[in-house]
Amino acid sequence: MKPRMTVLTIGVEDLERALRFYRDGLGWATDGIVGQEFEHGAVAFFDLQAGLRLALWKRENIAHDTGLKVNAPSSTEFTLGHNVASKSEVDQVMEQAEAAGAQITVPPHDTFWGGYSGYFQDPDGHLWEVVWNPEWVFET
Repeated sequence: MKPRMTVLTIGVEDLERALRFYRDGLGWATDGIVGQEFEHGAVAFFDLQAGLRLALWKRENIAHDTGLKVNAPSSTEFTLGHNVASKSEVDQVMEQAEAAGAQITVPPHDTFWGGYSGYFQDPDGHLWEVVWNPEWVFET
């Protein structure tokens, strides 16, 4: 089996607020909230890149679907990496995230490994690293 990730779902407390952050604040394209006609079905999808989508789904709905209890969220469970094409793009994304309501936890800085990165938390506390790696080339 070849590993393949197609959807990354993050749990949110307030789906409308999370939608506004990613759509209006960061400018990510979405068709908005879909599946509202189904109990526990409301979700918002964002196309990130070929073959990968971000889904925002209420934490209580994830718990319902998986049969697990909703536990206290922890921002240090994982980080999400948003790799960009330049140092200036790191700065731009961090400024845009902060203007949209993100909390900057680590301002952009040169890293020990030769890159440039910073961290922010979205309104639900999910930790994003915005990073430029000089070894990785991305289409702009």
